[in-house]
Amino acid sequence: MKDSEQPVHELQNALLTGVATTGIYDFLKETTLAVAPRLSEQTGNTVLLKREDLQPVFSFKIRGAYHKMIRLGQEGKLAAGVVACSAGNHAQGVALAAQKLNCKATIVMPEHTQQIKVNAVRHWGAEVILRGENVDDSLLIAEQLVEKTGACFIPPFDDADIIAGNATIAAEIIRQHRNPIDVLFCSIGGGGLIAGIAGYIKLLRPEIRIVGVEAEDSACMLASIQAGKRVTLDEVGRFADAVAVKTPGRLPFNMVRQLVDQVITASNDEMCGAVKDLYEDTRVIFEPAGALAVAGLKNYCQQNNLRQKNLIALTCGANMNFDSLKFVAERAEIGEGREALFGVTIPERPGAFRDFCKQIGTRSVTEFNYRMDDPERAHIFVGIRVSHDEERRQLAKQLVERGLDVLDLTDNETAKLHIRHMVGGRSPVPDELLYRFEFPERPGALMNFLEMLGKQGMDWNISLFHYRNHGADVGRVLAGIQVPAAESARFGAFLERLGYPFREESANPTYRLFLQASSSASDASGKA
Repeated sequence: MKDSEQPVHELQNALLTGVATTGIYDFLKETTLAVAPRLSEQTGNTVLLKREDLQPVFSFKIRGAYHKMIRLGQEGKLAAGVVACSAGNHAQGVALAAQKLNCKATIVMPEHTQQIKVNAVRHWGAEVILRGENVDDSLLIAEQLVEKTGACFIPPFDDADIIAGNATIAAEIIRQHRNPIDVLFCSIGGGGLIAGIAGYIKLLRPEIRIVGVEAEDSACMLASIQAGKRVTLDEVGRFADAVAVKTPGRLPFNMVRQLVDQVITASNDEMCGAVKDLYEDTRVIFEPAGALAVAGLKNYCQQNNLRQKNLIALTCGANMNFDSLKFVAERAEIGEGREALFGVTIPERPGAFRDFCKQIGTRSVTEFNYRMDDPERAHIFVGIRVSHDEERRQLAKQLVERGLDVLDLTDNETAKLHIRHMVGGRSPVPDELLYRFEFPERPGALMNFLEMLGKQGMDWNISLFHYRNHGADVGRVLAGIQVPAAESARFGAFLERLGYPFREESANPTYRLFLQASSSASDASGKA
């Protein structure tokens, strides 16, 4: 049957029957629908979170898998066990459902699946087979296993029973919130989740607007809707791996294009910002895909100037990989529009750095990377705390008007991923000493530190400077300072007067390996 011929109304009626007769509540419980106070205040609306992270596998996936397997059990088809292919949440849902139903489960996962996910599946008693470079390769192995053993294949999203299991979320929302609901936001991967939500809600509460949210680099559903047929993306991003799907399911695609009001996207940075927002409201660290609906909600509110509405976002999973936390923390402020990244060229002269900081005003500097190279100009990579994107644009304009060359790097993926960590390099700087300094971290702390240097009469050249706000109570700076041998006694006295803890790092082997050029190099120098 072609995609356009799928009778969606029949699927919707089947959802009602499936939800009414499902046996999942002999094991699962309703999840919480609760107000998110900080998100509500931030957006100017009442934001409620449907907390699917509270499921035993920390994801909604157990609903569809369990419902599907209950139906198979009723038909006497579980004797040979079940097989699934997944790199994450679906695998855990199938494994736990199989444990509950006392049947064998075999999960085929790509060879390079993160160990935390493999361990989670094995924890629920499933056998794990690591085969294939990616999910598509693993799927071929799973299909061969089904053919060989006679086991039942449990698909992740393109299945009427899976969709019906997911629809129980919508039934709970309608029971839990009797007041008007203006917009409901739901993440999209293959489409099984939003198909269940939209299929059920549009039958009983058609006035509720449903907005699907896809990861910007995995937007297969949006591409398919725009094309009028299912399309396959050449590649997808892996950051939000739970929604990294190249082709939407056949059944979900038909339901989404007929029942979902709008599909929008969110970037990786916006997902990181949403992870932070959710942590502040719930003290739970959601995985990127689990925060995707919230990222879309924030975008939607801003773009549509939405105020005083009742909004629901489905937080669909909290299986965060610990290794991803550093990236999320690094990008959260940018994702919320609270940090601007600039490449700025300033003159290489005494006091130029302090003058630049004065132009920033009372804003906090979140990061500063500089390594002296050109005796005439200094190129710096700087992060600055802002309140919103418009302030970022105004600040850039202000710096340009004051005679500085400014490059806005906030949306430059290469700069954020790589260049910020590579600024500088080896440079031939004569008479350079390397020091670490610490100072109490508070708004304006870096400017206060530089002012203190000036008040103490420092007239030596800063040849290297690195600072990054890490959210701790102590600010840390690494500075290279050119001090001729004849000035060493005066410089030592200056350090004692400075009043900040310090430690010399001139003999640190990493300094000599990565920052200090060989003695045969040019001795070009300048003033910063």
